[in-house]
Amino acid sequence: MRYTDLLRTTVLINAASASALASATLAAALSQGDATLLYVSAGWWALAGGVGTWLGYGDGPTRAIERLLADARAATSMPALESGSIIVNRLWPVALLTLIAGGLSFVLPQTTSVATGYALLVALGWRRQAAAVQAIEERDGAQFHVERGSPLKPTQLIRTAGLRRFETS
Repeated sequence: MRYTDLLRTTVLINAASASALASATLAAALSQGDATLLYVSAGWWALAGGVGTWLGYGDGPTRAIERLLADARAATSMPALESGSIIVNRLWPVALLTLIAGGLSFVLPQTTSVATGYALLVALGWRRQAAAVQAIEERDGAQFHVERGSPLKPTQLIRTAGLRRFETS
């Protein structure tokens, strides 16, 4: 699986998680008649959205992604396409957060509200990372693929030959 695809999928899954958790929070708050939770949640989500937008403002990749790209292992052949298993291996914490926080929504809706803000912050903060990595790939004439590994170990990348883009003046 290409690394840019994993980054895009991460943003979309976090946005979906934020939407689902926000719905669960609103349903719980409305069923309990808790207006304070609605106002505090709206404020937290606005703050998380603002911070996420600010963090995702730059055009370049984060330092951690730069380091990950620099440490990529070179390969001469394309790795096996295992998109589904790589997504599950890398994004299981988001699914677990969504399930646990969603399950707690009618008992502790505050927890669900906090988890919503976190998912929103991550989705907005990472929204430009795929484009930044793609720009590096085009500049260097390489493609970065996610190496399949243990879900408990850090992500490793494989660098393969790609197509270099030449700009004409």
